[in-house]
Amino acid sequence: MARPALEVADILNAHGDAYERAHAGHLSRGQLKVMWAIRSCRTAVLGGHVACCADCTHLEIAYNSCRNRHCPKCQGATARDWLAARQAELLPVPYYHLVFTLPAAIGAVAYQTKAVVYDLLFKASAESLATIAADPKHLGARIGITAVLHSWGSALTHHPHIHAVVPGGGLSADGSRWIAGRARFFLPVRVLSRLFRRLFLDGLRALHAAGRLAFLSDLASLAETPAFEAMLAPLRRAEWVVYAKRPFAGPAAVLTYLSRYTHHVAISNSRLLSMDERGVTFRWKDYRARTKATGDGWIKAMTLSADEFIRRFLLHVLPDGFHRIRHYGLFASAVRAANIDRIRALLVDQQERASPEIAPPAETIPPEATLRCRCCAGIMTIIETFAWGSAPKTWPTRTSIRIDTS
Repeated sequence: MARPALEVADILNAHGDAYERAHAGHLSRGQLKVMWAIRSCRTAVLGGHVACCADCTHLEIAYNSCRNRHCPKCQGATARDWLAARQAELLPVPYYHLVFTLPAAIGAVAYQTKAVVYDLLFKASAESLATIAADPKHLGARIGITAVLHSWGSALTHHPHIHAVVPGGGLSADGSRWIAGRARFFLPVRVLSRLFRRLFLDGLRALHAAGRLAFLSDLASLAETPAFEAMLAPLRRAEWVVYAKRPFAGPAAVLTYLSRYTHHVAISNSRLLSMDERGVTFRWKDYRARTKATGDGWIKAMTLSADEFIRRFLLHVLPDGFHRIRHYGLFASAVRAANIDRIRALLVDQQERASPEIAPPAETIPPEATLRCRCCAGIMTIIETFAWGSAPKTWPTRTSIRIDTS
């Protein structure tokens, strides 16, 4: 794979030291760790290995990946492994995609206490889906949910939202039958929106009463209950954004979607355009201009100072140990395998596999290819590994450096 012309690592290498000095004392341990990992990724700092071709004895040096979940270069292998597991769990039914978004007024509160507010966002969106789906007026079934947190907008702004992928149906309360949803419709978004709003605001008030929210700088006044309630009051009347996209075109399309969303970082290297004295220029999507634009007119270029680019990138560093992919309902970890087996058996009994709309996916995720020699296509074998900060003993006169995508 060809190396992008510009990477986040290049920006951090050029401006990271100055950023750390300018913001000393204001960066979290997690943010500093992410900066170090991205700058070290696939360099001699992390060590690596030497591979030799069995046929022509060509040598290549491959440096190790940092495997940090915020690194734009390190999500490929992780995503492939995760998708392989999800492929085995796909059901032969239509799938739906819903998005739950926090209002901007709460975004600032969420940023200062990420772990607890993001956790509440997960719970409120999942409970909204499960509650409305269980209502006999709508679906009347227990459903499974895969939820993914994104904290960014296209311009790297702080924009917390949940992407939920849900099969178009669920198990009856007694587990005896599969209840399919209506064609091309899952659940009413307005009803979901209002329940999501109530559950989230009630949960936020409980967190405030328990003293679990942090209010720093210009938000300090919100530590007092009257000011906090005044901030929440207009949000109880506003319409919250819950968006239901069109159903996927078959289960295979679910995998394509998941591969794009589950292991994304705030910005991919492919979106970076240039770095110069003006700052960093990257592509972004202006969704407000999308309906007016023709072609790709809503895809624009934005230039930020290096300091502002790094600040926005670091907005999206998650707390250590925080899981941004979660499963609920029928897909909760403890019961997922048993529920999937049960649903598949019911679908066979109900003869729903005969429907073209729910045909099982034919595509499979290809296995990782054997490393081949770029000179003669022979098989490369690792002959030496070297530790962090070390150099390989086997150092050819004409060295090839290969990107390690592990």
